[in-house]
Amino acid sequence: MTMTHDIQQAAEAIRAADALLITAGAGIGVDSGLPDFRGNEGFWKAYPVVAKLGLCFAEIANPEWFERDPHLAWAFYGHRLNLYRKTVPHDGFATLLQWAVKKPEGYFVFTSNVDGHFQRAGFDPERVVECHGSIHHFQCAGPCHQAIWEAAEAQVSVDENIFRALRPLPQCDHCGGIARPNIMMFGDFTWIADRSNGQYTRLNQWLGGLQKRSARVAVVELGAGTAIPTVRHLSEDVTERLGGTLIRINPREAKVPEHLRERCFSIESGALQGIEKLLSEIQVSNGR
Repeated sequence: MTMTHDIQQAAEAIRAADALLITAGAGIGVDSGLPDFRGNEGFWKAYPVVAKLGLCFAEIANPEWFERDPHLAWAFYGHRLNLYRKTVPHDGFATLLQWAVKKPEGYFVFTSNVDGHFQRAGFDPERVVECHGSIHHFQCAGPCHQAIWEAAEAQVSVDENIFRALRPLPQCDHCGGIARPNIMMFGDFTWIADRSNGQYTRLNQWLGGLQKRSARVAVVELGAGTAIPTVRHLSEDVTERLGGTLIRINPREAKVPEHLRERCFSIESGALQGIEKLLSEIQVSNGR
């Protein structure tokens, strides 16, 4: 089957769906101008100073740095926080939201991204699951307690030349120690998952209701790779469990599992371009 056929069938599945599940990895943000950290070369291109230190993404995105060198840790996460705050989500987010809010059984978002861009684009925060946490929420690096708080007022200044965060660093309100983003990092035994667990609970309740009512579900997956396949696994599991349709949009890894091939469609493109192709086909179908 051709990609044109898959686009036509995927567009029809979205039009006919009672509910929409949007799943997304780092690739959805590339069209907004965000790096996707694909491989060491891609990561080091985004953070050349870290390349000089010889650290890969998995090594710098590790909670041990908040103890060993908090100024380096906050240089990395402070830079990302500032970048995500100033970056505007691309138009594809608005199109996805337009589709989602029209569904009689509603929608949910499941994302491995920590940038908060779905919420910034207007999606209901109560209908978003951030499986790796959020950079817009902090916790104690210790942690001295289980509290998670919003970081809207926090400011982190970074000296780009030496890649060091300047004082004052974000602090825990309870113990006065170093705070950290409420993000699940590599080798992380101190991440407080309570916020994300609450999001998972709401998603599972919604999915359970759809299953009971035999609702037609379309899963639109965008920019989710195989290196850390959490998003892809969730997409495939929901598709299989609810008898839904999976639309996988990915420029390099659009392949779908053989056992789900009858209910899956591949669009080999970037997220924004894939959304635009589907939108164009939906508009043509509506005009027929």
